[in-house]
Amino acid sequence: MKSILTRRQAIRNIGLGTAGLVAAATFPACSTDKRHIITLSFDDGFEKSSIKTADIYEKYSLSACINVIATAHLKTFKLPNEYHAWKVGDFGLWNDLKSRGHEIMPHSYDHQDLTKMPLEEARTSILNCLDVFNRELKGFNAGESIYNFAYNASTPEIEKWLVTQVKAFRTGGPVFNPLPYAGQTKLTCISYGPDNCDKYLNGTVNAFLEGPPGWFIFNTHGLDDEGWGPLSSTFLDELLDRLIHTKTVKVMPPAAALNSVA
Repeated sequence: MKSILTRRQAIRNIGLGTAGLVAAATFPACSTDKRHIITLSFDDGFEKSSIKTADIYEKYSLSACINVIATAHLKTFKLPNEYHAWKVGDFGLWNDLKSRGHEIMPHSYDHQDLTKMPLEEARTSILNCLDVFNRELKGFNAGESIYNFAYNASTPEIEKWLVTQVKAFRTGGPVFNPLPYAGQTKLTCISYGPDNCDKYLNGTVNAFLEGPPGWFIFNTHGLDDEGWGPLSSTFLDELLDRLIHTKTVKVMPPAAALNSVA
């Protein structure tokens, strides 16, 4: 389960992000001619939801961002909470979705909160996660990957070390990020739950589109009835349809966005 954001906390994060965008205006613009980039970041790797998410994205010739717990498919995996009780995919599915053009990225070794353990233990957990991906996900390159923290929880010490291992990482913070620029390593997002997040996501997207140029990253999980703060598959379909027909918007997964300015 992600740290539950109250509406007041989320609005505060949105406000902080908007201020950051104004300050970030001097960064080189993303190579796309779009002034608003939107990334939906799907965590936990629920099998049914991941397949459905990929299908909906492919309907619009888009690539989804699916973040996988390295050991969740194993029988020995211990559920961290009730929001992980649904069947997850395995690396057979992840390799298939990757071959279809979707981004499959690490979302921890076993979904522990790394901020609650010694730094060395947190480093070992991350390295174990990356080792599994190196073995199991075809074409995986840790140095080109985006590490997605469980619970969106990190510390400056972990972050400083992590950028020596991966291209970038996603953690908690403002939903509004500056447009991608060369050397960008820290991506921040918000979540909403534990109930359905359709209405909240729609509101934050609308607020973003009314504001200055930037990159919107929202962390969601399963579709319909799966996971913490689920997104309705019908709403996802309608949202993507609207966004791809909005001239100022580009829907992109994070690695592709960063690679566009590499």
